[in-house]
Amino acid sequence: MSKIVFFDIDGTIWDWDTNIPESTITAIRQLRANGHKAFICSGRSRGNICAPKLFDVGFDGVIAACGNHVEMDGKILYEKLLEPALVHKVIEVCEANGMPVVLEGPVKHFFSETGFEDDPYMDYLIKDMGERARFLQEYTDDVHINKFSADVLPQTNYEAIKEALQDEFDFMMHDAVVLECTPKGTSKATGIEWLCNHLGVAKEDTYAIGDSINDMEMLQSVGHGIAMGNATQVAKDVAEYVTTDIHEDGIMNALKHYNLI
Repeated sequence: MSKIVFFDIDGTIWDWDTNIPESTITAIRQLRANGHKAFICSGRSRGNICAPKLFDVGFDGVIAACGNHVEMDGKILYEKLLEPALVHKVIEVCEANGMPVVLEGPVKHFFSETGFEDDPYMDYLIKDMGERARFLQEYTDDVHINKFSADVLPQTNYEAIKEALQDEFDFMMHDAVVLECTPKGTSKATGIEWLCNHLGVAKEDTYAIGDSINDMEMLQSVGHGIAMGNATQVAKDVAEYVTTDIHEDGIMNALKHYNLI
């Protein structure tokens, strides 16, 4: 019986310098050669999953934007987009309360012109996406957006922002300074559920590997949740199995543990 394995990107497929261990490449290719499917499953929106070396590893598809974009074999199967009126509300609320924001879409991202000066991730985003990363003022209603993220600064009125947007979005805080907001009730887990229902795959034939707080629902929703050795404790606590560190053949050891390779 063919299985599906869902892989987080950052801290799982590659490290924080975007280095992919050779053992990871070998393991994922062997997984697919054995007749199983391999999917990227990321909090990143699809527009920011574009590195050629990532796709050179070989994947059957991508679940992006915390479950709000699903594609397989290069074809989009499902996409949940924010209504333009809601995007404008996000912009207005965040600007009024001192929080620089990134609108994340399947093609383009739009970011606040000020407020990200001390955030190295923004330099990475601009370098990686090039012309597809634009200033917030260039957003127009015809551009698709899945979710948004933001930096919580000392001057940010976070409580006011949460009060204004909590009916439409789920809030997830990373390291007390980075906010990730997804449409209410959506997550990596809901994207996985949609795909598995579409393909008719049983829960016991699903596996997920991740390392972070936004992987928790994913790890709990599949038949077999796997945390990297370098994962946060909250991810390890909900995992069925904890493998080794990313640079200690973590992916390969996990797939061997479950006899997938």
